Amino acid sequence: MKTFNYGIDHLSVGLCLDIAAGRVKGIISEDAKIRIETSWREVEKIAHGTEAVYGINTGFGPLCDTRISELDTSLLQSNILKSHSVGVGNPIPEETAKLMLITKVHALAQGFSGIALQTLERIIWHIENDVIPVVPEKGSVGASGDLAPLSHLFLPLIGLGEVLVDGNRKPADVVLKDNGLQPLTLGPKEGLALINGTQFILAFAVKGVERLKNILDTADIIGAVSLEGLMGSAKPFDERLHAIRPYKGTKHVAKRLAAMLQGSEIGNSHADCDRVQDPYSLRCMPQVHGASRNAWMHLKEMTEIELNSVTDNPIVFNADDTISGGNFHGQPMAIPLDYAAIAAAELGNIADRRCYLMSEGRYGLPKLLTSDAGLNSGLMIPQYTTAALVTENKTLCFPASADSVPTSLGQEDHVSMGSISGRKLHQIIDNIEYIQAIELLYATQALEFRRPLQSTNMIEACYRLVREHVPAIKEDRIFATDINALHKLITSGQFLSLANQTAQNHKLNLNDDDEFGIY
Repeated sequence: MKTFNYGIDHLSVGLCLDIAAGRVKGIISEDAKIRIETSWREVEKIAHGTEAVYGINTGFGPLCDTRISELDTSLLQSNILKSHSVGVGNPIPEETAKLMLITKVHALAQGFSGIALQTLERIIWHIENDVIPVVPEKGSVGASGDLAPLSHLFLPLIGLGEVLVDGNRKPADVVLKDNGLQPLTLGPKEGLALINGTQFILAFAVKGVERLKNILDTADIIGAVSLEGLMGSAKPFDERLHAIRPYKGTKHVAKRLAAMLQGSEIGNSHADCDRVQDPYSLRCMPQVHGASRNAWMHLKEMTEIELNSVTDNPIVFNADDTISGGNFHGQPMAIPLDYAAIAAAELGNIADRRCYLMSEGRYGLPKLLTSDAGLNSGLMIPQYTTAALVTENKTLCFPASADSVPTSLGQEDHVSMGSISGRKLHQIIDNIEYIQAIELLYATQALEFRRPLQSTNMIEACYRLVREHVPAIKEDRIFATDINALHKLITSGQFLSLANQTAQNHKLNLNDDDEFGIY
């Protein structure tokens, strides 16, 4: 199995996900151990010294001027985990909590935090054995680090809180005992190092990069199917057009669409028709989908920087050189996450317009995509659902990072709210996946009215996959069943996997640019 050296190697989104999935094993190398133990010894010197250093021999937040005795430095660190565990709401997904553990180990192993090696080894035990702490979703303002969620994440280290084992919630102390382990006694600064940082925001960003990429790729494919169903033109995807307005995302989408549509019987059948130009939801796919691609690239870039950063406080260079700064502040991630939320929502807006277009009875399609309108409502109402979902997404697009509420008696007088930015992005993506399922229902039904003409190998493969799960619509039925079946195809990765495999088999270059990958 491939290994990753915490604190030493460069961590990408893809590698982080691979460690979480067990495809890559994270280890602490000898070089990293030297850094970790050197930093830990420097903190020990501070704890035994006379100079006040925040969080090592002082209180926290507005209590930073309160000195703590040498005897109480360990109690101080366990107290901070307990007092800051104030999260509420449902638990975050287990994978997201695991990503928090992984990203925290990588940050602490860089050797600027004063963490003990045994503490990192215990966190790695949790990762490798899938003993994942239960972390409530709400309570972080994303500035002095994600204090509340990180506190819950690390309560099990001291035998408190709950963990998930095989999907079951259990008291952490019971699970430790069952595995022959004792709770840890935290040393100076360790509690603070554990809960100062942006790993809650970061874990949502990592998953956001992955999920947003998937819906971007899916949007291009379903958009191409819709274009074929509407007998739209592929001319707007000519590379010459996008060479003179060369946004990376736009060029990438245009190239994908052109490749998917090349050689279509449907497309060739109306090449000389008198339709001057298509509606924007068809011909502007490169510009709209591409703008969302550009936002995704920005999120990926910022996420990768954050993945390899040290975000706790204070930073310990040595016993005589510590800096209380603001590396824990979530603003560098909060803004890209809000930007990505808008980018995701736009994929839903344009997909809804294509659904509406296919139901209007234009371009040789029957109204509501049914041959017997009146007795049958056909695909009238699924577009109501897309309309509801895109409107819900619009309400979620208000940038959380534009707000700030002072906390900690004014010591933390500007906060990022980046945790909310991260959670909102995933709510929007949840809705987009349903919107895409509905567009796929419309697009494949539209293709029924183009027979016997065939589309391209790739689009026909996608059509056949859909028909394995959702039959052509001949009369009204419970369309929620169809929507849920297509939603499962999309969220399971089966739809995108089939499309990519077909493209590869037919030598279509849909994903040949490393800039649009996650490694």
